Amino acid sequence: QVQLVESGGGLVQPGGSLRLSCAASGSIDSLNGMGWYRQAPGKERELVARIIFGGLTSYTDSVKGRFTVSRDNAKNTVYLQMNSLKPEDTAVYYCNYRSGNLVDYWGQGTQVTVSS
Repeated sequence: QVQLVESGGGLVQPGGSLRLSCAASGSIDSLNGMGWYRQAPGKERELVARIIFGGLTSYTDSVKGRFTVSRDNAKNTVYLQMNSLKPEDTAVYYCNYRSGNLVDYWGQGTQVTVSS
């Protein structure tokens, strides 16, 4: 089993920054990918950023150049640095871990609200 605990969400003004953290425990393999998804009210959950073994990253187009995903394998923690935040970034952000047999594990989610 895998447990994921997110932290770092909150209320921020447009143009501000937040850093999300996701601490993973249980049967974690650093070879497997981790990432961040988000879900805004009335919308489907979407992939925001992903990091796989070797540090390769991918981002949805709307956050490229503003968000950075990173991973500390020694701590089994993945981070999402979010800069130049926009109101449209408002959502619940979920941490994801995908096991070697393609089972998805999710955190409980953390609210990010961008508003003046």
